[in-house]
Amino acid sequence: MRLRNEDFEFPDLLGAAYEYLIAQFADSAGKKGGEFYTPRGVVRMMVSLVKPRPGMAVYDPCAGSGGMLIHAKEYIDEHGLDSRDLTLAGQEYNGGTWAVSKMNMILHGVLNALLENDDTLAEPKHLNGGELARFDRVLTNPPFSLNYSATDMKHKERFKYGYAPETGKKADLMFAQHVLAVLTPDGIGATVMPHGVLFRGGKEQEIRKGIIQDDRLEAVIGLAPNLFYGTGIPACILVLRGTDPRPAARHNKVLFINADREFTAGRAQNYLDPQHAEKIVAAYESYEDIPGFARVVDIEELRENDFNLNIRRYVDNTPPPEPQDVRAHLHGGIPKSEVKAKAGLFRAFGIDPATLFAERDADYFDFLPEGWQATASRLPGLAAPAEARLRAAFAEWWVRHSKRLIELPDTHKVMEVRADLLDSFVTELLPVGILDRFELAGVVAAWWGEAQYDIKTLGLNGFEGVVEGWLTTIESAFELDEEELEYWDKAKIASEKRKARDHRVVPALIPDYLAELDEAEAAYAELNAQLKAAAVKPSEEDEEVDEPAEDQLSEAEIKALKSRTAAAKKKVSALKEHFLPRLRMAVGALDESSRRDLVLEVLRLQLSTRLESRTAVARRLFETAFHTWADKYAVTLRHLEAQRDAATSQLNIYLKELGYA
Repeated sequence: MRLRNEDFEFPDLLGAAYEYLIAQFADSAGKKGGEFYTPRGVVRMMVSLVKPRPGMAVYDPCAGSGGMLIHAKEYIDEHGLDSRDLTLAGQEYNGGTWAVSKMNMILHGVLNALLENDDTLAEPKHLNGGELARFDRVLTNPPFSLNYSATDMKHKERFKYGYAPETGKKADLMFAQHVLAVLTPDGIGATVMPHGVLFRGGKEQEIRKGIIQDDRLEAVIGLAPNLFYGTGIPACILVLRGTDPRPAARHNKVLFINADREFTAGRAQNYLDPQHAEKIVAAYESYEDIPGFARVVDIEELRENDFNLNIRRYVDNTPPPEPQDVRAHLHGGIPKSEVKAKAGLFRAFGIDPATLFAERDADYFDFLPEGWQATASRLPGLAAPAEARLRAAFAEWWVRHSKRLIELPDTHKVMEVRADLLDSFVTELLPVGILDRFELAGVVAAWWGEAQYDIKTLGLNGFEGVVEGWLTTIESAFELDEEELEYWDKAKIASEKRKARDHRVVPALIPDYLAELDEAEAAYAELNAQLKAAAVKPSEEDEEVDEPAEDQLSEAEIKALKSRTAAAKKKVSALKEHFLPRLRMAVGALDESSRRDLVLEVLRLQLSTRLESRTAVARRLFETAFHTWADKYAVTLRHLEAQRDAATSQLNIYLKELGYA
């Protein structure tokens, strides 16, 4: 199902909805759901590593729900290229999951994908003249740690580097060899693997040795734990190459990237966000050493280590221990070496850290005479000018580039707009200096991921379509009623309604209503708290007291309080009942110009909120550095000893007065 315009292809939003449902199932179904769903952040990063191009053949031997193939197509579309001649092929063992992948493809407008249902190791189905078909790009997340049987396996020529043990759940490198076997000579593959494949001995060591000696392994990327559904263990990605010689700078070398700290923590699962993916992909493309993150290792070093690919052996990203200066602990002062090491955090905001201290000697600063607490309180103000420059740069950027969004209903060039917004955002805000290019790219990419369906709707149905879509989304949440209780409990329905009322368009349309509702809810909460406090019975000890406490309410006062509380609750309920009518009225009052301004303002606020949040994180880093110096060195050992001696002396005086000394 695809809506076509002269200048672009627009996937049906049903595809996005279907993908959302798949993700929700994987999230709620635990390991069973996670067997066929790879988190979107990981998939997008893998696709960016291999960079599919128009006309290529892309293959996933463990296709699951087809997400990697779909994202390969979307990658080409997002770069303003034509994906219509892209060949997508995949194979999936589970029949039910294979059916899901077929539907997923259709709903994303892919009608010609070559999807097969069978065991890829036992019987690969994609053949060309009886031989294995070859593919330009291979992307896959095979099931971890399976047993397999080589007895009836077809196309055994795939496994030129040997067979892993058939038992003991060690089929991982068999899948990796399948990827190598189906790559074109200049092809690139990326496969998710458990860390065990990097260092286990025996037959698996021999397989690693053969792959490395043939120069087929280009990179090993370690990911954070708990990124994947159904398993909390960390995984890695192997980037594999075809048989053509690699460029001289990469010949007989392997790039190790230790990205196990690149994640956003979630309640039940961690997430690989755009800024993390951007950093990983940039390191892979540069293929050079980055202290504590990436290192290019020669084959000779790998041979000396018996082809052990344990990532921490080559890239240790363990944070250095917090330095402790004994002289500063004894006599006070802040070591200049420590200040110099953190100078970059302050420099990002245009602050010279030396101005926060007084000169003591060649090696140490002192805290300013005003005291470290006063200096610490000034830090946000010192950062304010740089933050103001960033906001001004963002405002100027938005004025210039939001014009592309205004033109979108006429041009329909969604992917060209995406490329312009993402590239220009980094280029124009980077010179301010607060955030690096990875952080800026992550901010704008995450915003696009959040807003893309609104922007695509804008390209298809204009500003009116976006506003009507928002209204429909909110109304749908309020249509949940008792009939849905079989699938939704009352708390869930209430939660959905609260989220709908908090939709980002609501404060822009009916701010006066929200202020009135907030005031009414606050008044009810205060009265209800008073009523609960008044209803608490006095303890037995209190009951023995003849006179009641001064703040204890009489029965008449409690009755009046109940009446006011009930009235306040009734007012809140009435206001909530008026929510949808007030919202519909506000939407109906919009003209073409105000709809445009509303959509642009909502999109702008989404992006500026993400930018402000990321800036606040950067500011907290240098504030934390200053507080750490204060915690370590503001109070010296000599001062503590003096306090101890004074307390001991005072205690001795008391003991003597009491006759114990």
